[in-house]
Amino acid sequence: MAGRTVRNRRISSRAVRAAAAAACATLVLAACGSTKDTVASGGGGGGGTGKVGVILPLLTSPFWQSYNDYVPKMAKSEGVDALKTVNSNSDPSQQITDINNQLNQGVKGLVVAPLDSAAIAAGLDQAERKGVPVVAVDVAPEKGKVAMVVRANNVAYGEKACEYLGKQISSGKVVQIMGDLASVNGRERSEAFRSCVKKNYPKLKVLEIPAKWESDTAASKLDTLLNANPDIKGIYMQAGGVYLAPTLQTLKSKGMLKKTGQAGHITIVSNDGIPQEFDAIRKGEIDATVSQPADAYARYGMYYIKAAMQGKTFKPGPTDHDSEIVKLPSGILEDQLPAPLVTKDNVDDSKLWGNTVK
Repeated sequence: MAGRTVRNRRISSRAVRAAAAAACATLVLAACGSTKDTVASGGGGGGGTGKVGVILPLLTSPFWQSYNDYVPKMAKSEGVDALKTVNSNSDPSQQITDINNQLNQGVKGLVVAPLDSAAIAAGLDQAERKGVPVVAVDVAPEKGKVAMVVRANNVAYGEKACEYLGKQISSGKVVQIMGDLASVNGRERSEAFRSCVKKNYPKLKVLEIPAKWESDTAASKLDTLLNANPDIKGIYMQAGGVYLAPTLQTLKSKGMLKKTGQAGHITIVSNDGIPQEFDAIRKGEIDATVSQPADAYARYGMYYIKAAMQGKTFKPGPTDHDSEIVKLPSGILEDQLPAPLVTKDNVDDSKLWGNTVK
């Protein structure tokens, strides 16, 4: 996920079998706001109208702060009557309570960014029992019914970071500061990076820090790792929203924060695409980031929940917004939005959402 500060308190996640294939769908997404998709019988209630609840995972990350700011704007743009967002404050059990509270308020649709890929199933089951469609943002549930997952390709995140570091560093030690492995995002980024290095850059040695989207954990473990491995040549941060500041502070405290082009510079690749990462690229403190589309997450979260409330369905295939709808092993559909690599060469591109945040 985009930077998260998940507490140790969690709902235990059961082993999950693949869900049955999604119900018969019709045409591929044709155009935003003017879809040609067929209305399925027995679809979402309210004829596309009614209140929509929006549940955030946390608000301690600049990424989620930006997403939160985009939600009301995109809801208005897509003609969705969205309630004020609810913050689950990094607590998966609270998120289930938040879902239940929204359902009790009579919402006709829910847009949720799950904290835990497995635990969220309890909330999805509650929504399904009440006939309320759900769109998941950023994290794909391991099971449970959702109309669509709006998410970028997290495997590509890990692979892009690997490719960038591999081209910059011929051999030596690189570190990946991982997210929470209870989240599919953390697992996919970690395994993709690890596998790519092993396959394509065998002279690189990967050291790993399981940081669970926690900034304090990342800082303390990175400090310990650097004490034992002062010859680190590269770092991959899976979430700039929570890992950027502690990583730079830790390197600076050890006299290891060298700018691009200076002797001893540690090549750093991040994930998120927040303004703070762009500033760090401009300063030469880090080298690249993969821009998660906070604006598009909000836009298409609103688009798909409106469509779901109207009973519309989709099937795998290309969209008109440079993405691909894919069917996950669970049978859930996911719109994989583009997430470009940002370096000093394109960091000032006005199309990047991180350059539009005031």
